[in-house]
Amino acid sequence: MSSISISVIGLGGMASAIAARAIAAGNSVELVGRDAAKAKELAATLGGGATVGTFGTVPAGDIVVLAVPYASAVAVVAQYGEALAGKVIVDISNTFNADATGLVTPDGTSGAQEIAQAAPASADVVKAFNTVFGHVLAQGRPLDVFFAGDDARAKADVSAFIESLGLRPLDVGGLEMARWLEGVGPLLMGLARHGAGSFDIALGVDLPG
Repeated sequence: MSSISISVIGLGGMASAIAARAIAAGNSVELVGRDAAKAKELAATLGGGATVGTFGTVPAGDIVVLAVPYASAVAVVAQYGEALAGKVIVDISNTFNADATGLVTPDGTSGAQEIAQAAPASADVVKAFNTVFGHVLAQGRPLDVFFAGDDARAKADVSAFIESLGLRPLDVGGLEMARWLEGVGPLLMGLARHGAGSFDIALGVDLPG
């Protein structure tokens, strides 16, 4: 598989886990954050030729992983504006409330759809990775990654990227399904706290045959 070019906006645990797996897969990775010094430190820690971009300018990657909290995601996309034109934006945010018992987005919409409304018309938003805990992703295990989006080409690109990380991409449909993917967040939190008794868990699908 040829190298995939990605930019990761955000410097937290999920950003680091996705970037690390991308680098290990031989993909080209650019790290971007408001704190340039922290971005350089993370790039040095990850190695593998990771570069550092300037926040708010055109990302180098064809796929832009928006690895920021939901509360700031729309504002970040709005700040970038046309710098995201033509890009595939992967929204990994979760939209659950403070105690992880429900969603803060209004009925009938999702964080991913709000991001799509704020993005340039030529950009395509795909929801992915929010159903995986960052520390589990960082363990290098083979996991299922559910994703949703409206554009077939963008979804194919994201699917190929997910597969390059040693993960299994599972398409759940159009971007309207993002709300249900975001609803998996409270489900996983509840399962970790109660039924599983551990946060070292992952959601997957058993395909018979």
